[in-house]
Amino acid sequence: MQHSAYIKAPLYGLALGLLVSAFTACGGSEGKTGSLDSWKDSAKGSTVTGEEVSVLAGDTLLAKGDYTNFTLGGQAYTEPGATSALLFHTQAGKGGYEVLFHNGAIDGSTKTGSLSHVRNLYRSLATDTAWFDFEMAVRGKNIAVSINGVDVVCYTEPAQPYRSADHTDQLLGKGAFALVGKSGKTAFKNLHVTVLPADATNPNDTLPAIDEQNDAIIRLQQKDFPVIDWHVHLKGGLTKEQAHGLSMNYGINYGVAPNAGEGGVGRMLANDQEVYAYHDEVKNHPFLFGVQGEGRRWITQFSPEALGIFDYLFTDGMTIVDKGRISRIYRAEEVYYDGRSKEQYMDLIVDQTVKILTNEPADIYANPTYIPEDMQADYDKYWTDERINKVLDVMEQNHIALEINPRYKIPSFKIIQMAKDRGLKFTFGTNNVDANFGKLEYAIEAIQTCGLTPADLWFPTMSVRRERQAVDYNHFGKK
Repeated sequence: MQHSAYIKAPLYGLALGLLVSAFTACGGSEGKTGSLDSWKDSAKGSTVTGEEVSVLAGDTLLAKGDYTNFTLGGQAYTEPGATSALLFHTQAGKGGYEVLFHNGAIDGSTKTGSLSHVRNLYRSLATDTAWFDFEMAVRGKNIAVSINGVDVVCYTEPAQPYRSADHTDQLLGKGAFALVGKSGKTAFKNLHVTVLPADATNPNDTLPAIDEQNDAIIRLQQKDFPVIDWHVHLKGGLTKEQAHGLSMNYGINYGVAPNAGEGGVGRMLANDQEVYAYHDEVKNHPFLFGVQGEGRRWITQFSPEALGIFDYLFTDGMTIVDKGRISRIYRAEEVYYDGRSKEQYMDLIVDQTVKILTNEPADIYANPTYIPEDMQADYDKYWTDERINKVLDVMEQNHIALEINPRYKIPSFKIIQMAKDRGLKFTFGTNNVDANFGKLEYAIEAIQTCGLTPADLWFPTMSVRRERQAVDYNHFGKK
């Protein structure tokens, strides 16, 4: 496996500066290597041999051998809609772990490279109808997976792993390999395995194992509940390499987004050329790729084609136009009451939010229901049912998802429940300040309190923003 070195971010819950060692790729191999070119069809009792083997739905092919530490690599080819798995440490196709092979659009289904039910992934680095490389390795308690040379899983099984009743035998030990067809047809070729010594370790596995007995993320993973933070910015010292490492360690898929427009904090894109350059820079990282429409001029600064390369687009109501002035209401010095009461200013915020969501083609309403700091103590007072419904009405009309934001702990559970009752969809998004931004705690609380299920979540296949027309409702004109 090959990848540029990561400089690790300080982990959530640990003091800054404790973890500053290098976190590099999970790969490397040593020892005896042999081909996996003989498989027994468990149902038919026949043997399949050769450098290329295919599985269809319902097939289970078992390879001879009993492996503990190893690296296994090869190429795979999926037909559209196909899903299969490669099992290891399995006994006759039962128990152990499985690595999934399933490509296609970002629709909420788990994707190629997933360590199923433990580190589920939701964007694939491979495509259907094209051969792609993969590699997986077990060294002691560490499991690593790469797709097309990019690390997508680096998981260390803790001393006391959490497993639900459906996955009690999903543990490391030793065993054989198996190919399992789930739907469609998947082909594999040039499969080769290298036996590693009993004391093999991954020198790059430097992050501490997660305490799964007290971890909410593994419980969602075991239920196949998509765990995605769609609102991660590379700022405050967080680099794309650090985000990559943290994502794999925590088991949270990250949607990484620059700001497109003006007036924001962190990576800013100003025109189409910068959009395409950014995309080329990050396209080989295993993130979901988003973009934030920042400020109110962004709809005049970029072509729909350029913004269309992103998986999703979000914007918020934290920047408004007040009497012709651009006001960032998260900055006290830009909140101009001008003799108005806070109730009147709240009406302005709601009016601006409705205009933003009506005229700016976004997939997600981010930092939702944010109000100035000096009004936040009376959040529930200002967010009346009438005001809430004005915003939810326009979201429903334009098929916009509602972000649940752990940083600001908004919107309230009441508003989340009202949105759920309307059938609106949700995303989770932190809007981090730096590299220490938690593990979606408020979103997890919302799941439990409001009874959210995977069916309540939004995915890019639901997007309609490319069908909507941007309206320069503030008459800024194109720069």
